[in-house]
Amino acid sequence: MCGFAGFIGAGDVGDIKLMTGRLAHRGPDDEAFWSDPENRIHLGFRRLTILDSSHGRQPMHNGDNSITVVFNGEIYNHRELRATLEARGHHFRSDHSDTEVLLHGYQAWGDELPLHLDGMFAFAIWDAYRRRLFCARDRFGEKPFYFAARAGVFLFASEIGALQAHALGEDELSSVGVQKYFAYGYVPAPGTIYRHTCKLPPGSTLVFDAAKGSVNTSRYWRFAITAEDDAPAHRIPALAEELRHLLEQAVRRRLEADVPLGVFLSGGIDSTAILALAAKARGDLGVDSFTIGFRERSYDESAYARRAATEIGSRHHERIVDIAGAQRELPALLGRLDEPFADPSLLPTHLLARFAREHVTVALSGDGGDELFGGYDPLLALGAAAFYSRLVPKPLHALLCRAVAALPRGKGNMSLDFRLRRTLRGLSYAPGMWNPVWLGPLDPNEFVACFDNPLPPNELFEEALQAWEECASHNLVDRTLTFYSNFYLPEMILAKADRASMFASLESRAPFLDRDLVTFCQRLPHGYKLRGGTRKFLLKEALRGVVPDFVLARKKKGFGIPLTTWLHQLKPAEMALPATAGMKTDYAAARWRGFAAGQEEERLFLWAHLCLTAHAGHR
Repeated sequence: MCGFAGFIGAGDVGDIKLMTGRLAHRGPDDEAFWSDPENRIHLGFRRLTILDSSHGRQPMHNGDNSITVVFNGEIYNHRELRATLEARGHHFRSDHSDTEVLLHGYQAWGDELPLHLDGMFAFAIWDAYRRRLFCARDRFGEKPFYFAARAGVFLFASEIGALQAHALGEDELSSVGVQKYFAYGYVPAPGTIYRHTCKLPPGSTLVFDAAKGSVNTSRYWRFAITAEDDAPAHRIPALAEELRHLLEQAVRRRLEADVPLGVFLSGGIDSTAILALAAKARGDLGVDSFTIGFRERSYDESAYARRAATEIGSRHHERIVDIAGAQRELPALLGRLDEPFADPSLLPTHLLARFAREHVTVALSGDGGDELFGGYDPLLALGAAAFYSRLVPKPLHALLCRAVAALPRGKGNMSLDFRLRRTLRGLSYAPGMWNPVWLGPLDPNEFVACFDNPLPPNELFEEALQAWEECASHNLVDRTLTFYSNFYLPEMILAKADRASMFASLESRAPFLDRDLVTFCQRLPHGYKLRGGTRKFLLKEALRGVVPDFVLARKKKGFGIPLTTWLHQLKPAEMALPATAGMKTDYAAARWRGFAAGQEEERLFLWAHLCLTAHAGHR
């Protein structure tokens, strides 16, 4: 797990050192640079040593220095790929460096290299003979890759802040990007919050031709469900056994490290499954588990995590977070984000990662389980939502919205009034917009009041609408999981996991995103994911006897913070964004005043605004 930066064109060694210096948190163990003055290319690298500390230094070159790579992430099938390449005549200098596999893999397979990889990765390979830069990002976008083409220079890095450290890397907030941010809670790739800065979409490659100065991107993989609707009961035992085997394999693959390793534990199904299988795989070596909790009961899961750890037999580490201390962390944490995303669980996730880093360098997580197997609450409402949208006339719907808006505001995690308002808000729009509107900070109807040049809803959500229409299945569960897997997972969950862990110089790994396991999920009919009102049905069947029964019986609980209480305690003054963002400052100020007076409780909009304001203030 590391960070890299580079550019081709105008600039010098001073620029690459400044760029790489912005990534010190991603790689505190080592720093290195490489330049080719003739081709005007400069590469920088920060290393968090995980594998082959003696021979894994980067930038790494092939035998004749014609190919150079910088790489962030882990290739979990690197040993199998090494054996395949050695059988084809390739000679390796390292003992078990996955970075060197990329060099030889590029020589053997060229631009098809990503198709052979099982891992989380972002890399850039400079091919001196062809004077081209070949870059790729893993299938779900676990590892970030940003780039910008300016007059005279092509910039790329693991974080936007590194791009902006270059003399020509400054950028300004994009009105479109800011509107997308308030629509989704993040900016979908390839866009960013900045006008001239892009992020490489998950499952994509990029080629920069230095001779022509051209940039071309293409998608080599996208999550798509290919299953049929039929889900007969007689197949459940065999499928559960296959799933259990694949998950065991995925965990084993992610246990390879030359440094201490542990597991994030919430007490929910996904993280408990990872812990149980890791403990089984490590045997007498044992495994460490890590949990943080809050003193607010509706947000605290530490007791469940402690019980699960006791039954599994892990070396459990627990820390209860003081609310005042945690609040003090917010300004600095939000200011460090290269691009804001409105997920309040960033703070507890970072606190957990920082706590774990006191003991280990790598931690496995349960990320991806909800998206692949159907763990989210909206799945249970899809049938009723479809029925409601067909039969309830718009005047009655508007009346119900006003009635729910008048309900007392709850402060608990996912309070009833919050869920009702969110549900009805989504049902004001076409089904293809339900999911992003349910999750987004701002109602599309409010963009006219909030922005000088508001985008219409079909443009705000064009990415989600396109994915909805292109889904081969017309089943609402399949289409919803396609949305979550292609948007919410990479842009919110995995972006949060990467930033929160790397700010603590910790590597986070997600076994549920294993290539073989994901392929299995893509072919799995929705009737095995949501069955008889039970979410994650097949996963629970596969885990019987693996995780404690009380975990399987628990209701889902998100990893959040007491957001409403915290926002009231913050009492921010009137906040203004730069005029270039195109946002009406009086609108945001009015929302904050209404919140302080108890007249409204749109916590997600206010949190999103707070995050963006903090980001703009630290630029």
